[in-house]
Amino acid sequence: QVQLVESGGGSVQAGGSLRLSCLVTRDKSRPYGMGWFRQAPGQARAGIAAIDNFGSRTYADSVKGRVSISENDAKNTLYLQRNKLEPEDTAMYFCAFDYRATSATLATMGSVGMVTDWGKGTQVTVSS
Repeated sequence: QVQLVESGGGSVQAGGSLRLSCLVTRDKSRPYGMGWFRQAPGQARAGIAAIDNFGSRTYADSVKGRVSISENDAKNTLYLQRNKLEPEDTAMYFCAFDYRATSATLATMGSVGMVTDWGKGTQVTVSS
């Protein structure tokens, strides 16, 4: 059973940085894709960064250059480093995981409801 628990959200001023964490409990013998989605009020949930067991990383165009996804050496924590935050980055951020996904496919799978496991989310609020 996969469990995902996010932390690290909060309030920050424009131009600031945050690092989000997702504690991941999973079967480490299986391939996987996992990543971060965000959802602003009135908008659909959208993938912004993903990583897979090959170490491949994929980023949404909307955040490229301002975001970095990584895992710890124990492969039980996923991070999202957000830099140069803008008010438009205000959203609930969710950790997502799927054994079938790669970094390139996770966002699409999430957009069509195919991702199997989600965290409860952590709120990021950016003020101008």
